[in-house]
Amino acid sequence: MIKEFRDFIAKGNVMDLAVGIIIGAAFTAIVTSLVNDLINPIIGLIIGGIDFTSMYVVLSGEVPAGTGLAAARESGAAVFAYGAFLTSCINFMIIAFVVFMLVKSVNRIKSMAEKPDDVEPEVKTGPSEIDVLIEIRDELKSAKASA
Repeated sequence: MIKEFRDFIAKGNVMDLAVGIIIGAAFTAIVTSLVNDLINPIIGLIIGGIDFTSMYVVLSGEVPAGTGLAAARESGAAVFAYGAFLTSCINFMIIAFVVFMLVKSVNRIKSMAEKPDDVEPEVKTGPSEIDVLIEIRDELKSAKASA
C-alpha cells in the first residue's frame, strides 16, 4: 500500500495538480486584494463613500446603526451580507476571466506546436494512366513518321 501511494504521488499529474493548487491559492489572494483594495473603494466612492464590503441588512436581532459587518456577525444577529456576496462574485468573475485567458493561450500554443494530421506528406508517384497512353501515342506517331 505504501508503494502504491508513493507511485501515485510520484506521477507527474499529481505534482502538476499540486503546483496548480498552490499557484491558484496565491492568485486568489492577489485577486482578493485587487477587489478589496482597488475595485471596492472605487465602487464605494461612486455610491457615496460607503465601504462596499460591509454593506448588509439585519434580518433579526439588534445591531446598533453604523456597526461594521464583522461586529454585526459577532453580536449574533442574522445579517444579509450582500456587500460581501457581491465582492465574492467580483472575485469569481476576475478569476474565471483570467483562467479563461490562460486556457485559451495554452490551447493556442498547443495548436501551433502540433503538426496537423490532415496534411499528408507529398508522395512521388509514377505517371498516370493518361500520361502513359499519351506517351505511347506520341511514340507510335514518331515511329510511323520515321518509317
